[in-house]
Amino acid sequence: MSAYSCTQLLYPLTSQLPVSSQKPQKRTRVLNHSSSFSSSTLISTKPTSHSSSPPPSWVESLRFQVRSNLFHEAILTYVHMITTGSPPDNFAFPAILKAAAALHDLNLGKQIHSHVVKFGYESSSVTVANTLVNLYGKCGDIDDAHKVFERITERDQVSWNSMIAALCRFEEWELALEAFRSMLAEENVEPSSFTLVSVALACSNLDKGRGLWLGKQVHGYSLRKDDRKTFTINALMAMYAKLRRLDDSIALFQFFEDRDIVSWNTMISSLSQNDRFVEALMFLRNMVLDGVGLDGVTIASVLPACSHLEMLDLGKEIHAYAVRNNDLIKNSYVGSALVDMYCNCRQVESGRRVFDSVLERRIALWNAMIAGYAQNEHDKEALNLFLEMYAVSGISSNGTTMASIVPACVRCKAFSHKESIHGYVVKLGLERDQYVQNALMDMYSRLGKIDISNSIFESMEVRDIVSWNTMITGYVICGYHDEALNLLHEMQRLKEKENEDGELKDEKGNLLKPNSVTLMTILPGCAALSALAKGKEIHAYAIRHLLASDIAVGSALVDMYAKCGSLNVSRAVFDQMPIRNMITWNVLIMAYGMHGRAKEALELFENMVTESVKNKEVRPTEVTFIAIFAACSHSGMVREGLNLFHRMKVDYGVEPIPDHYACIVDLLGRAGKVEEAFQLVNTMPSNFDKAGAWSSLLGACRNHQNVEIGEIAAENLLQLEPNVASHYVLLSNIYSSAGFWDKAMDVRRRMKELGVRKEPGCSWIEFGDEVHKFLAGDGSHPQSEKLHEFLEALSVKMKTEGYVPDTSCVLHNVDEEAKETLLCGHSEKLAIAFGILNTPPGTTIRVAKNLRVCNDCHAASKFISKIMDREIILRDVRRFHHFRNGTCSCGDYW
Repeated sequence: MSAYSCTQLLYPLTSQLPVSSQKPQKRTRVLNHSSSFSSSTLISTKPTSHSSSPPPSWVESLRFQVRSNLFHEAILTYVHMITTGSPPDNFAFPAILKAAAALHDLNLGKQIHSHVVKFGYESSSVTVANTLVNLYGKCGDIDDAHKVFERITERDQVSWNSMIAALCRFEEWELALEAFRSMLAEENVEPSSFTLVSVALACSNLDKGRGLWLGKQVHGYSLRKDDRKTFTINALMAMYAKLRRLDDSIALFQFFEDRDIVSWNTMISSLSQNDRFVEALMFLRNMVLDGVGLDGVTIASVLPACSHLEMLDLGKEIHAYAVRNNDLIKNSYVGSALVDMYCNCRQVESGRRVFDSVLERRIALWNAMIAGYAQNEHDKEALNLFLEMYAVSGISSNGTTMASIVPACVRCKAFSHKESIHGYVVKLGLERDQYVQNALMDMYSRLGKIDISNSIFESMEVRDIVSWNTMITGYVICGYHDEALNLLHEMQRLKEKENEDGELKDEKGNLLKPNSVTLMTILPGCAALSALAKGKEIHAYAIRHLLASDIAVGSALVDMYAKCGSLNVSRAVFDQMPIRNMITWNVLIMAYGMHGRAKEALELFENMVTESVKNKEVRPTEVTFIAIFAACSHSGMVREGLNLFHRMKVDYGVEPIPDHYACIVDLLGRAGKVEEAFQLVNTMPSNFDKAGAWSSLLGACRNHQNVEIGEIAAENLLQLEPNVASHYVLLSNIYSSAGFWDKAMDVRRRMKELGVRKEPGCSWIEFGDEVHKFLAGDGSHPQSEKLHEFLEALSVKMKTEGYVPDTSCVLHNVDEEAKETLLCGHSEKLAIAFGILNTPPGTTIRVAKNLRVCNDCHAASKFISKIMDREIILRDVRRFHHFRNGTCSCGDYW
């Protein structure tokens, strides 16, 4: 019989129960700071006489069943007892109330409470009253728990423990501590170990400074009382760990001998949750050596350590242990942890086998598998499982589910109406869930709708570090690097609340300390804007906070310095990294290529191949060959590049992809071998996307004024990518350079008719704490008039030194004087002029441009560097140009 049906049996009995004639007495409020503790009518605990008591056999049977966790049977016994005319007493009520509490059946508890009142035991037995407080606390009715507690005239230790525990269960931490103070100061009731456990829990949930201050007092009290009970020590260990004083927790563990499995689990889970995974595994080893068997909590706590350290073999050993212990493998939490471990180690199929083997699938298990699919970009499988969870199993999604499924929806091509998932989130009432909001921000950023991402960010009630990182990443993805840097400044300018560890927090106490994800997210923004000063500042922060040794951060620093023109510093960061992966090597090889130092790039490539013999995680990949081919292309090393291209599959096991062909076409085309490049495009496998190769060929035709092949390349490109403006611009340039103005104008007219717009030339230069942006022909900068005057005057000096403006770069059919004026408005010239006028003599000028530098600006920069005695480092979309004393590092081969 179910608890519900047992409850129904109690209803017809209420009219038959005798009512106590005793009147309640008044009592003063104890916890007068809470409106819930009203000055209600209080019942005296003075005993009353009762007509009869139940036979001992009923009570003993009832208490035995409760002690044996036979709660439904206990309810049936209680029903039979009262239906046979045996009234319950102060021994029977505590037992049956514990059964109702264990079943979390509030309706049943209230029915029994009515029996307690009618029989007069609410006033005469503090034990019964204490059990009622416990019942309401466990069943989710804190108001009634308060009321019962207030009516107890002679509260004992258990009364206070029950009330404090109930307040903790409802996360009323301040009220729990106030009750503890009242217990000590007003009623002089001595706390027990159970009290200290609840109070330690309350302290651990306060802000760190105050929680630690009060927690240490609780610890001191336990020492004065010589309380060495295991569960007290366990609670204190958990408290210190949650307050991020993990070393104190470890010290307490080491000086404590009577450890149980909870002690070990507390330490392992605390270490794992604080990312101290190696130590968590060491504790596991010591636990096994100590002869303590693992339970479900142990396994679920230690598997994340295996997951983050990618220790798949150890994870498999723990899995085998769980299989040998049949009860563990049936545990849904163990199953969830195993699925998470396998998926994080990129063993998604193994994770799915574990998922399929668990019969009782709770939502945590479904979430683990859906997240595993999504993290490994098995997006279609993630969506199918998401639908199965709801349609087949009837389990409704929660915030964790949606935070995993939203990214899968963004990437999955089959899911066309991507924004509709936002509507489903709203329908579920999860639009205010912090993790879901983070996922939605990322989704809209990747869809190019950064304004919606920002709107969600601004509406968030609580922003954690992930929220800030997601928004910063969104700006970087959408190319708004200025905004990304500004947001980082805003994050650090928030009203700070500092504790003794100097942690940055927002006004609500949320930790806002930039982490490795923040740094690896923002550094590409510094690189894109050539914001070297800001990049150095972030590097210093990484060193101070021990983040510089992180592989991802180190790789981002190598990339940032290289793209800001400081190749030597980039190499120094690379050499200092204790561990490097494929990305680190690829970034530096690409950097040397961009700076026109192909010989060093090839040496790095050989070093990488040598390193791969010792470290399987480092091996040449598709990206490596793209980097090395680009390096050879920018330096005219045709023979070396072709040699590697023909050997890459046989010697390195890397299959050529379309991007590799595009690089080799560029290699040949730059060297003037346009016909050979054309033949290579025609020999590409038929199933390959040739857009990149045709684009490289079209660029070569522009450089070498090959109209015939340029027309063929453009025709093929415009069929494949009709909305890409650069294709039209290159073809127009080819016609203009050859003097075919009518054809050039036809191309421009076609662009206009199709609504295709050319991206305007834009250049950046860092000055002080700002990055100044200049657009071609734009006069919006505050110093624009001054810059144009300076450039016109400088142009006169340059001409005396032999400078001849290259007006072929001007695509308008106007006179030569007008063309020269237009040339002065090119964005890189404006940025260089700004740097000269605003920095001390001799300062290196660093400029970045979004397009390829034009012939005239390249020639002009050489003259400017000589006349002004400045080194000018100009990065365009393809490579770096280091101008010094009238020459360029590219040797005019670019």
